[in-house]
Amino acid sequence: MKARKHTYDTSEENNPFILQEAAVAYNTVAGADCKTNPFEILGIKREPDDLDEAKNTLSVISYIRKGLPKKALDHLAETAGFTGAEIASIVHTSERTLRRYTPGQKLNTEQTERIIELAFLYSKGAAVFEDLEQFKIWMDSPIGALGDQKPKTFLDTSMGIQFLTEELGRIEHGIFA
Repeated sequence: MKARKHTYDTSEENNPFILQEAAVAYNTVAGADCKTNPFEILGIKREPDDLDEAKNTLSVISYIRKGLPKKALDHLAETAGFTGAEIASIVHTSERTLRRYTPGQKLNTEQTERIIELAFLYSKGAAVFEDLEQFKIWMDSPIGALGDQKPKTFLDTSMGIQFLTEELGRIEHGIFA
């Protein structure tokens, strides 16, 4: 009896035995128009080799300690669709005070940490919803799992941002909120 020769397609896209890692883990999504990099959301240019997680974490800590310029806050507000009053409430200052900042003026440590947390939240949200606009709609919609509150109402505290990040993790794994 003659053995049959099998030919297998070994290309990654057609091979069901090759595990494809989740794009979310690398802050990227197949859609080119989907801003999922937290630094893009802040308007900060990064080098391609800055994707190493340890290097990235140290870099973020450095940014927090030095303070980000106000223009990063403005870029985040524009990208996320925050009003002046909303962003002032989130960083715990007055809208008038924020208007007085020059674009290059550094924000304090607490403000910088909060906007970096927001950038990471919006990055994850854009990745989970595969579209930043869809995530923004979710952020503005009353959600039953959140006591019929809009997710945006939780952005004024670090715990609230962490809570929303965990909620996104549940959505990502199929437990819809």
